[in-house]
Amino acid sequence: MPAIALPATSGQSVSLANLPNRTVIFIYPMTGVPGVALPDGWDDVPGARGCTPQACAYRDSYNEILSYADVVFGMSNQSTNYQTEFRGRVHLPYHLLSDLNGLFKQGLNLPTFQLHGITYLKRLTMIISGGVITEVHYPVFPSNHDAAWVIKTLQEQGRD
Repeated sequence: MPAIALPATSGQSVSLANLPNRTVIFIYPMTGVPGVALPDGWDDVPGARGCTPQACAYRDSYNEILSYADVVFGMSNQSTNYQTEFRGRVHLPYHLLSDLNGLFKQGLNLPTFQLHGITYLKRLTMIISGGVITEVHYPVFPSNHDAAWVIKTLQEQGRD
């Protein structure tokens, strides 16, 4: 993992080079806000829609995932304030990381798409063990099945 620290909704900075032994990071483009329209054309971008169902699937599977992993993070390039509102609204037990400045995206050359001049991260999930990415799920579709993929993959890896 690159030696990058990202702000988290916990109020702390998370060093990606010093993650716990087994970490799950699921990356998503953008969560919406009730009553605020998504950008024009959002639904026409393959894989853009489904961030909230994905995050909620991780919420609902959180305890089972933690029986195999040490920590779970969601990540987007939205601001920490935006993510904090979302985390509270949908009652997420895990924290979200903000790659607002694109350091992680650049460090790993993550896949992106552009819409109206804004670059968004494509949906991708990583399992990291001892600072090394051991599994990648890409493309992620449907988004609400991603947490089940993580559980199955972690079960196959076994617990250290």
